Amino acid sequence: MSGMFDMFRMSAPLHGRGGRLAPAARLLVCAALPWYACVWLGTSTAPVAAALPAVLILRGDVFAAPRLALERLAGVAVGVLLSVAVLHWLPTGPLSFPVLLVCACAGMYLLGRRGSPNQQVLITALVIYSTPVPGYPLARLEESAVGIAVVALLGPLLWPPDPYRETARGLEEYRTGLADRLARTAARAAAPAPAAVPFPAPVAAFALWHRPYELSAALEHRTGRLLLLPPRRDAAGAAGPLRPRLRLAARTAPALQFLTREVETRPAADDASARAMAPLIEATGRALDEALRGGSGADRLRRARELEAAHRAAHPGARDAVLRAGIHLTHQVLAEHLGPAAH
Repeated sequence: MSGMFDMFRMSAPLHGRGGRLAPAARLLVCAALPWYACVWLGTSTAPVAAALPAVLILRGDVFAAPRLALERLAGVAVGVLLSVAVLHWLPTGPLSFPVLLVCACAGMYLLGRRGSPNQQVLITALVIYSTPVPGYPLARLEESAVGIAVVALLGPLLWPPDPYRETARGLEEYRTGLADRLARTAARAAAPAPAAVPFPAPVAAFALWHRPYELSAALEHRTGRLLLLPPRRDAAGAAGPLRPRLRLAARTAPALQFLTREVETRPAADDASARAMAPLIEATGRALDEALRGGSGADRLRRARELEAAHRAAHPGARDAVLRAGIHLTHQVLAEHLGPAAH
């Protein structure tokens, strides 16, 4: 058991050399191991079906491998049973093929999950139908079972990705995108004309504001599946400062989305209140940017609050208060995040 844990500890250099080396090594092991196991068991001289689960399952989230493996095993079993039953009662020909096709399609959708059909049912049924060799259905089932078992048991354990590092990378990308968006918003406030500054399409804008929620959900989902794995050295240290910054990004996103939409849809007529918002937006962006980096940002927040107070005194109207609402909520969240240092 300790030897297995030592192998997990050796996985860190693989991640450091590039994000593609660890998945490639995982795929190589999970494809080669069942192949040679089936050769040793004597199922066939070229057990391709044993290597296919690694290729088809280990393409996305490695922590979802056990669930995907079970779904694939169920699809293989049903496909084998359907093809054997059809070929038992009907000979290969123009009548048996549509019968098999209809039955396999029905099984594919009956075993589907969340609207996604289990295509393995149809694939297995067609492969066995096209290979009417005695003993092949059983060999196919055995080889698939061995390959699926290896992927389900070893897939999540071999060089698993570091969810904290991936989330930190995603948060940095969000911080960069947010700084660019706020800079363009400040430019639009300074010159409120429709063609002054190009804004992203609504879909792209929504993707930016939704990104903190996606990162938080992915982190919780992946760390929940790391309970059976040996702890990483950097996990405990990375989780502390990372989660508060994620919460800060998620809590400020709605207010900043409201702010940018207000500035973006502001009439093109001369608007002194909107023009006066430009330095306020820039100051708030700098304070938030420093906080998302992990710094204090208290001095920048105090400066932004001074600008907000000056804007409120110069433009006390209700419409101006609506324009400042996103900034005010962002300052409140930033103050809560920074704690006593912000006061």
